[in-house]
Amino acid sequence: MRALVLLLCLLPGLALGAVSNIATTPQDSVSLVSASNAASNGRVTLGLRFRLAPGWHIDWSNPGDAGLAPAIALDPPAEAGTLAFPPPRLLVQGTIADYVLTGDILLPFTATDIGTNVTASATWLVCRDICIPEHARFTLALPGGPSAEASLFATPRIVASPFAATIAPDGTLSLIGPTAAQVAAAHFFPAAPDEIINRAPQTLAFTPTGLTLRLAPAPGFMPTSALTGIIELTDPSGAMQALTLRATPGAAPIARPAAVPLIVWLGCAFLGGLILNLMPCVFPILAMKALALCRLGGQSRAAIRREAFGYTAGVLAAMLILAATLLAARTIGGTTAWGLPAGGLPAWGFQFQSPVFVAIIAWLIFAAALNLAGLFELSIPFGTHLATRHSFFTGLLAVVVATPCTAPFMGGAVAAALAAPPAAALGIFLCLGLGLAAPFLLLALIPALAALLPRPGRWMLVLQRLLSLPMFATFLWLAWLLRREAGIGGLELLLLGAVLLGLAVSRRALRPAALAALLVLPFLRTVHAAPPLTLPGATPYSAARLAALRAAGTPVFVDMTAAWCVTCLVNDRTTLDSPAIRAGFTGQHVTVLIGDWTNRDPAITTFLQQNNRAGVPLYVFYPPHAAPKILSQILTPDLVLNAIAKPR
Repeated sequence: MRALVLLLCLLPGLALGAVSNIATTPQDSVSLVSASNAASNGRVTLGLRFRLAPGWHIDWSNPGDAGLAPAIALDPPAEAGTLAFPPPRLLVQGTIADYVLTGDILLPFTATDIGTNVTASATWLVCRDICIPEHARFTLALPGGPSAEASLFATPRIVASPFAATIAPDGTLSLIGPTAAQVAAAHFFPAAPDEIINRAPQTLAFTPTGLTLRLAPAPGFMPTSALTGIIELTDPSGAMQALTLRATPGAAPIARPAAVPLIVWLGCAFLGGLILNLMPCVFPILAMKALALCRLGGQSRAAIRREAFGYTAGVLAAMLILAATLLAARTIGGTTAWGLPAGGLPAWGFQFQSPVFVAIIAWLIFAAALNLAGLFELSIPFGTHLATRHSFFTGLLAVVVATPCTAPFMGGAVAAALAAPPAAALGIFLCLGLGLAAPFLLLALIPALAALLPRPGRWMLVLQRLLSLPMFATFLWLAWLLRREAGIGGLELLLLGAVLLGLAVSRRALRPAALAALLVLPFLRTVHAAPPLTLPGATPYSAARLAALRAAGTPVFVDMTAAWCVTCLVNDRTTLDSPAIRAGFTGQHVTVLIGDWTNRDPAITTFLQQNNRAGVPLYVFYPPHAAPKILSQILTPDLVLNAIAKPR
């Protein structure tokens, strides 16, 4: 019998061993195993096998905030390749987050210059409530033949990702391809330590092209370098697939607003449009409308309906034109001849980044002001007078001029619209328009309200003259804006155009020549733009500057603003330029970066996109080594001071 056993052991084809001696402790048993009982050209696949007691774990290749990954070395001349680790799980204990492995674990590697015997030394850390460093020496014979342990190596647990991936400077990881129907949860594990804040939540969202994960950058994060690691994607059934990932630097797309029902966005859009009636940008237009309504006192219900429906139609038409322009720009790419954005995500208020547009709107406002002041009455083909009586035109102008004031109330809805399918986007823009037109639309829907209107009289002439004042003030504001965008040369052309316009409306003989010259002025070249907007102690924004400050652990306050954004300027005057805020920034050693979006700037547009915004203002505070905080678009000193205060 002994002879038979000895004979079987000597038969190479039956030599099923491929396991070393086993190092055993109460917390684990560890051995060296092989996928084959014989080396091929001196190479063989080996594995360090751990069988851990319940509750114990070892560390992944990147341990996280603390720990030590297993390591192995072979006695010369043999050499060990890099250990391959299975997918980890996240273990959070207080403020410490580690990447760990539990249960039955195999760490394969390739060994070279192997003979018939392998001798190895391994070290590892095994932890539960305490961590115990362990080490052992293993001896493994390779007599030839198949290996009983080969099945352990058969199934790869991590595969290469089929999805293109990018990592944005703010830590947004984007994958092209996966959909909400395929992925219920996701988690990214970086290959190197100190690149992300391991304990920070990773928020999953979906875009029209794939998914995004919001990672919190750590001091070792490099916005200009690729990010490598593995991503674990869990489908709705609970099955998990681990993929190796290499994300190249890029910009983050706006997340699809799929998590919020469309009816909510429509309601927010209507409410935002309604609030717009109280904003300073809209007041000059409402002044013209108020005068038109006063003319309706005592008139028939049909006339009141025509006026109200005409204004509403103008508002809705303007909203549809803006929506179509933005959606077309999102698809086509490039830049239009007027300097408006095209390609990627367009921006709300983009028209005010074009000096040509600003000049034309300024002259329209100036003409309306002259009309209200009684200097001329110019009939147009519909048989009414400019601005004061033509409701459709007034509605158009209200939308065009209102956008600099809309960001706090329309920014979220506009961002949702620009990321949504075209039909939903048009619905959101129409609800914005309905909200803006609602006060006047009520007159058409509830004719009894017209009884509250005063009857026309001589008092209306005085009111008309008074209502010209906000129109002149709006022209001066647009002149200041053009000075910032196009420099003193642009301002000179604007004022020359205003003179020509005055001649055209007051001297009939000069009207053709004046209007012809006026049409040419917007397209003349201008000189030296004004210096960018700034605050005391602030520096201009750049992605590289922000990344460098974050890597150094410096708190950063980013202010995205524009000269045509009335809300931005109010926030500057009432909050950011106040002594209390300047003292707070100094006391907390906060660096302020300002992005001036008065003229189109691709870097600022990218930053807005990464933060799911379609316009300014945008205020983001970056605490040291922590996730950024997006502040409200209407600032108060207490809000800013609370945001930058160090946690206790």
